[in-house]
Amino acid sequence: MGEKINENLISKMSKSGYLGSVLPEQYGGMNLDMVTAGILNEEVGRGCSSARSLLTVHGMVELAILRWGNNEQRQKWLPILAKGTKLAAFALTEPNVGSDAKSIESTAILENNYYVINGTKKWTTLGQIADLFLVFAKVNDKPTAFLVDRNTQGLHIKPINGLMGARASMVAELSFEDCKVPIENAIGSIGMGLTHVAMTCLDYGRYTIAFGCVGAAQCCLEESIKYSKKRKQFGQPIRKNQLIQKMISEMVVNIKAARLLCYNAGCLKDNKEHDSIMETWNAKYFASTVLQKVASDAVQIHGAIGCCNGTTVERCYRDAKINEIIEGTTQMHEVLISTSAMRGF
Repeated sequence: MGEKINENLISKMSKSGYLGSVLPEQYGGMNLDMVTAGILNEEVGRGCSSARSLLTVHGMVELAILRWGNNEQRQKWLPILAKGTKLAAFALTEPNVGSDAKSIESTAILENNYYVINGTKKWTTLGQIADLFLVFAKVNDKPTAFLVDRNTQGLHIKPINGLMGARASMVAELSFEDCKVPIENAIGSIGMGLTHVAMTCLDYGRYTIAFGCVGAAQCCLEESIKYSKKRKQFGQPIRKNQLIQKMISEMVVNIKAARLLCYNAGCLKDNKEHDSIMETWNAKYFASTVLQKVASDAVQIHGAIGCCNGTTVERCYRDAKINEIIEGTTQMHEVLISTSAMRGF
């Protein structure tokens, strides 16, 4: 299907103000509270996980600049990002580095008024079309964040196609070869890249993905109900089959539970509670595993047609696996959740 987000859709999202949903009005944003922003991601995720990924990574960079950038950086970048005049992407993962982010290999060396960046970033969502990248590299072995313009000399962008799921998320590999970035493009202080800047980004990323998973699961539920009503076997709609009813009932309850976990995390964020970070881990973990089960059952209910490329539930099934990996794998979530729980005993 082209493996890209339709330009008209991006334009509509921009005109609706969604690309500045969490930014203050002074920068042209919608100033949505976190619960409402979560609902926005749920609804977009209900239609397309790749379109939701645009909201996620663009918002991650916006929040990094808003919280850790200086006034000049905020005035320069936030208004154009809020309008969607430029699109932003988050570049942390590398070919040899995933969950162990502190081991990033990219380097940045200060030379006169520039940082010279060398290294490679991989699996950068929206990397194929982003105008601005939030890039993490080590300065004297201290992880630091930088804003890098797409047109910077020495930056090479290679599309990554053929993904199993989220095929329209326009993932790319970024190669930095003596890439000179102005000194004023550093975000936050040297060494704050992971512990402060990336933490802010990833927390928001997990939060929006959790809501997006709820939306995709809701889509699977609705498709399953519609299909089970019209599909007949043995002289009656399959919705009357008790095993189909069991799958539908589990979908309903698990989706409601996942949504409530997301609402809880959002409320805590709006109240600036420290527990919001851990509750976001819980929400993302549960919502992504729920989506995997719901999407699997939806394919099962649809039978052979659910296995056909191009059907909604088939797409959601593939996307579900991606959502169990991005912004922290299921297993990393299990480690952190269990560690946090045992710490209290």
